[in-house]
Amino acid sequence: MIATRTTRERSNRLENMCWRIWHLARKKKQIEWDDARRLAKRQLEREQGRNDADDDLSELSEGEKEKGEANPSESVRDIARINSDMKLWSDDEKPRQLYIVLISMHGLVRGENMELGRDSDTGGQVKYVVELARALASTKGVYRVDLLTRQITSPEVDFSYGEPIEMLSCPSDDSGSCGAYIIRIPCGPPDRYIPKESLWPWIPEFVDGALNHIVSMATALGEQVNAGKPTWPYVIHGHYADAGEVAALLSGALNVPMVITGHSLGRNKFEQLLKQGRHSKEHINATYKIIRRIEAEELGLDAAEMVVTSTRQEIEEQWGLYDGFDIKLERKLRIRRRRGVSCLGRYMPRMVVIPPGMDFSYVTAQDSLEGDLKSLIDSDRNQNKRNLPPIWSEIMRFFTNPHKPIILALSRPDPKKNVTTLLKAFGECQPLRELANLTLILGNRDDIGEMSDSSSSVLINTLKLIDKYDLYGQVAFPKHHKQSEVPDIYRLAAKTKGVFINPALVEPFGLTLIEASAYGLPVVATENGGPVDILKVLHNGLLVDPHDQKAIADALLKLVAGKNLWTECRKNGLKNIHRFSWPEHCRNYLSHIEHCRNRHPTTRLEIAPIPEEPMSESLKGMEDLSLRFSIEGDYKLNGELDATNKQKKLIEAITQMAPSNGNAHVTYTPGRRQMLFVIATDCYSFNGQLTETFQEIIKNVMKAGGQSLGMGRIGFVLATSSSLQEIMEALRCCEVKIEDFDAIICNSGGDMYYPWRDMVVDVDYEAHVDYRWPGENVRSMVMRLARTEDGAEDDIKEYIKASSSRCYSYSIKPGVKTRKVYELRQRLRMRGLRCNIVYTHAASRLNVTPLFASRTQALRYLSVRWGIDLSKMVVFVGGRGDTDYEDLLAGLHKTIIIRGSVEYGSEKLLHSEESFKREAVVPQGSSSICFVEENYEAADISAALVSMGIK
Repeated sequence: MIATRTTRERSNRLENMCWRIWHLARKKKQIEWDDARRLAKRQLEREQGRNDADDDLSELSEGEKEKGEANPSESVRDIARINSDMKLWSDDEKPRQLYIVLISMHGLVRGENMELGRDSDTGGQVKYVVELARALASTKGVYRVDLLTRQITSPEVDFSYGEPIEMLSCPSDDSGSCGAYIIRIPCGPPDRYIPKESLWPWIPEFVDGALNHIVSMATALGEQVNAGKPTWPYVIHGHYADAGEVAALLSGALNVPMVITGHSLGRNKFEQLLKQGRHSKEHINATYKIIRRIEAEELGLDAAEMVVTSTRQEIEEQWGLYDGFDIKLERKLRIRRRRGVSCLGRYMPRMVVIPPGMDFSYVTAQDSLEGDLKSLIDSDRNQNKRNLPPIWSEIMRFFTNPHKPIILALSRPDPKKNVTTLLKAFGECQPLRELANLTLILGNRDDIGEMSDSSSSVLINTLKLIDKYDLYGQVAFPKHHKQSEVPDIYRLAAKTKGVFINPALVEPFGLTLIEASAYGLPVVATENGGPVDILKVLHNGLLVDPHDQKAIADALLKLVAGKNLWTECRKNGLKNIHRFSWPEHCRNYLSHIEHCRNRHPTTRLEIAPIPEEPMSESLKGMEDLSLRFSIEGDYKLNGELDATNKQKKLIEAITQMAPSNGNAHVTYTPGRRQMLFVIATDCYSFNGQLTETFQEIIKNVMKAGGQSLGMGRIGFVLATSSSLQEIMEALRCCEVKIEDFDAIICNSGGDMYYPWRDMVVDVDYEAHVDYRWPGENVRSMVMRLARTEDGAEDDIKEYIKASSSRCYSYSIKPGVKTRKVYELRQRLRMRGLRCNIVYTHAASRLNVTPLFASRTQALRYLSVRWGIDLSKMVVFVGGRGDTDYEDLLAGLHKTIIIRGSVEYGSEKLLHSEESFKREAVVPQGSSSICFVEENYEAADISAALVSMGIK
């Protein structure tokens, strides 16, 4: 304003500025108003869901009611680490050979020289999962631990992140353990480092790659320790939302227990960002893909046996925001299970508080507090200085008076870590400046200008505040440090009789507080989050309001100036620190998992043996064998036989392998099929009837497959949302017979049939997907919840003809409005019901199946049972389809989209305004997706197969 030359120009600028301020203020109020309305509506829906569940569970006995209602807050306080009815993990029991899988998908994960603080994806979580893997592998009874993460071969990062396998721990010969390993799964573009916000479309590919690894490892371990039977994971543990979704899908595919640790939660972050009023919901979602993240966390709650949290605050204030978890309902269901009362198909995961552990093997807190420091400060002892940690000299060079105690803050440069408030508190408190120095370890940096906006902003503000308060010679802020040097940094602060501070606005746990305490440092910490629980155990510091500069300065001054208080806090921390050791953590962790597994089904997948012969034992029609296989010149049984005798000998050999009766053995697989072609085109007319295009596509795909690889080398699977009766009716007039398929996946993945087994439903598959299936308890509720508020009772009716024990079908009256998939799934979750929802038949039908009964999960089931790699599958879909259509596009398999084959889809009922869009599910520009134009003749399909390298 001062720089303007004329009064008129100054007035114009002032007026424009006022209008901008007014507009921004109005926009902020509008965002706050919209947010308040959204929260109020959601709260009302949650209350309605809870009331519905309470009504259904109202037959509790009077004693149970009194116990549940005597003290409502008791349900929060009584979340114990170890329950009285839980058997503690013991090293003295009979030997076990457990295989544990941990998943941490994003960031840069390696065992040594971790680049913590390099970016927002590579922080404390990376260190936590690596140390957890090592600690579990050293626990008696655990045979092998695999930590799965993404393989990155980008030139932007070190080559070590592209190594497929990295050993984390090398066990001794007599330990009975195989050790811990980092397994890097290829996922997404290999030459690009992808931030976690952009990884969502590649999750199915990671799931398929992880499934292949786990199946191979289960088979190999079974040969070593389980008499040849597969050794499936004891638990699959996902860390953060992305890995939580991966773990959920793997749990569903393998039918093994799943655990999730949130680390930080999307819904909590979403609410906090909306409260700030700076950005709209659309802008937040575009930046952080927050709605996609929240849905992944909800799916994790659907599948999890247990949710591991660091603090009670995380349960009450963060997980309590989710549709899939309610503290009161969880407690009520737990009481019913203990008393043998039916939960009516409802389920809530168990929340347990298990603080992260720490490796104390490198801690030397009891060494002298004086000797090394004097050697460093005494300039005459150059020889001694050479033996001291280099990082000490790097820090001490900043200080004018290095004799003063060090106030240490260690975090990544993130606005949430609140470093600027700490600097202001230090700069404005003259007594504190006279008594102490300040050391800020804020990650690693080369050029601030090349860092992310949030990181560079924090660092620039830090430098400005140092200059503003003239803190030169009193504040150290080194550019680089190695992860291996962090213990030396803590030791230096302890030798100066300093203090560690964590002033974060909210700290989910606060692992650095435990680390600092292990080295004898008293602490000052935020009162928001995990530090509250930590200090209750350690009694070695003070809690402060992170927004109150004076409170921060006073707490630091109290510890630095009060020698007696400093000594007492140091002693308390060292005395109680064992409570946070990794052995203690692992014992608690395995005890809880063993308790959860008691409720998990005992059915396990069996990998059917693949015959060594070059052809399947199940081939039928031996008299027509010459039409299905080319044997000319390929099989030489005896060099002296002519071609006719060769063929005769071959047929006789295969006939001897065939079973004597018409039914195949239960361990049947399609032999050595080289590929599976999966036909999943949803060809329906406007009224939901299968069209003739459906028959044409089946015929042409089979013809193209025979031309490309030969019929005997390809197995065909039909995956549809129709019932078996509808499929048989549709194929009655088709040239292709139903017996030509190896498997029929019906009812949106709810049922599976094998034509070679007299079309009997696969009872193993039924048992496999049955877990958490509400069954009859959800049957009538779906019709009520799927209707809109102004809908009539007959808008949605059960369609008995297409229903089965694992799929309830409902017909939808033409033209009526129903709730979309996202909204219906949300309302079911609020009532503790976990299901898979699919609109199909051109939006004229709704299928409700078990949580992990879907067409995509059915293909993973077949992959495991039949020993066929998912990359050897080709899925044929239309340009649109049912609401599970998007799930069929991504993964390791090849996808061929036949444009124009599906005229009417159901996608309008998939995404709502509150849900994520297709871009967050389907990878854009994937090389695994190919298109066939509207002319879908066999030659066009063959050309598409050739273009994808299938020939």
